[in-house]
Amino acid sequence: MLKIMTSIITLYCLILSNIVIASSDKVQWSYDGHEGPANWGALSKNYDTCKSGQYQSPIDINSTTTAKLANIKFNYLDAPIDLINNGHTIQMNYAKGSTLVVGGKTYRLLQFHFHSPSEHHVNGKPYDMVAHLVHQADDGQLGVIGIMMKVGNSNPVIDAIWSHMPKNAGDHNNVNSTINVAKLLPANHNYFNYSGSLTTPPCSEGVNWMVLQTPIEVSAEQVASFANIFKKNVRPIQPLHSRKIHMSN
Repeated sequence: MLKIMTSIITLYCLILSNIVIASSDKVQWSYDGHEGPANWGALSKNYDTCKSGQYQSPIDINSTTTAKLANIKFNYLDAPIDLINNGHTIQMNYAKGSTLVVGGKTYRLLQFHFHSPSEHHVNGKPYDMVAHLVHQADDGQLGVIGIMMKVGNSNPVIDAIWSHMPKNAGDHNNVNSTINVAKLLPANHNYFNYSGSLTTPPCSEGVNWMVLQTPIEVSAEQVASFANIFKKNVRPIQPLHSRKIHMSN
């Protein structure tokens, strides 16, 4: 039991800091060149799942099965704006207390971050940007909400975050104002669901992916502000293998 609890606590800390590698592993990775996705699995033994895993993410959501999926109950609280540029994305570490419940299981919100374009595709096409909301249950399982974003009207929540966006890798902005990530959610909470992985090394599997079907709008300027800092932060689409993608209705 002690070993199990220690493992859960360790994973929590690693995900929260977005340095999801063993504490002694200093291996650098990136989104192109020798350290890019095609070579992640060879950079470290801790990254082996990136090349050997059969349940990897992201995927192209192009073949779904309609199912009576459990509704997602979001219980998100206001939280101080706490932003980190970790060299791969802009991440907001979320204050304790916010959760979601799905299928009777509670997941605690740890952090959310962004990719542009979206890592998951829908019917072969990415969206302009995506937010990944990373949660963890008491048993250690990760649950990630994907909020797809398309170019349209400016989004006030993104404005609030971007106005304090750390521009350089390693910069950390802790701001004396709050946001509630619930305001990023679309009105319709129907979602695609499948078992996948982290989309960054070590590509750990067993992640409960819940990609919301309805995109929200962000402006072209908001997308450009992020893309100007992170020229490339998307892992290529991974094989589905034998997995099924369920779609709520």
